[in-house]
Amino acid sequence: MRAALPVATALAIVFAGTAHAQAGSTPAAAASAAADLQIRAAVAPLPTQFREQATVLGYQSGASGLVQLRAGEGPFICLADDPKETRFHVACYHRALEPLMARGRELRASGVTGAAVDSVRGSEAKSGKLKMPEQPAALYSLTAQTGTPDAQTGLVAGARQLHVIYVPFATAESTGLPTQATPGQPWLMGGGTFKAHIMFTPTM
Repeated sequence: MRAALPVATALAIVFAGTAHAQAGSTPAAAASAAADLQIRAAVAPLPTQFREQATVLGYQSGASGLVQLRAGEGPFICLADDPKETRFHVACYHRALEPLMARGRELRASGVTGAAVDSVRGSEAKSGKLKMPEQPAALYSLTAQTGTPDAQTGLVAGARQLHVIYVPFATAESTGLPTQATPGQPWLMGGGTFKAHIMFTPTM
């Protein structure tokens, strides 16, 4: 049995195959096909009612980082899978979380890594410099450590679902939720911090 390809390699093959399938395709047509595939995969974690109006950020040949693949008027921003990463990961978060997410991308691009990213963001959130959501804000994701993306959907079979609701600085006392993972129940992770969030999984 042939070993699974690394996700980055598999995505490159899928994108190339998609582009090749376009009869008489031009570079612009190939880029459009690759973007469409990224968009289909990026919005997949969302409930159906939010998919068509989601803004999607992804990757284009020649660009050094994320670019906007599609503008949307809905409440969610979706991130396409990064072809440079070995794992498959797509995520969609409520627009209220954009300052938090954009600041993380900005810090990593400047060379800040690991726990230092959250150290900076945490300090800025406490001081009010970094605007955090005033209401609960959802995030949905799909993750797989390895696998070959489907040529039609861009997704990896068996990708794990995760649903999160951010409630910055919430605690067990303020929410009534446990702070330890409990089978069959939601729980609060990062309680009391700027990244406090309620964890959900389909197998709770």
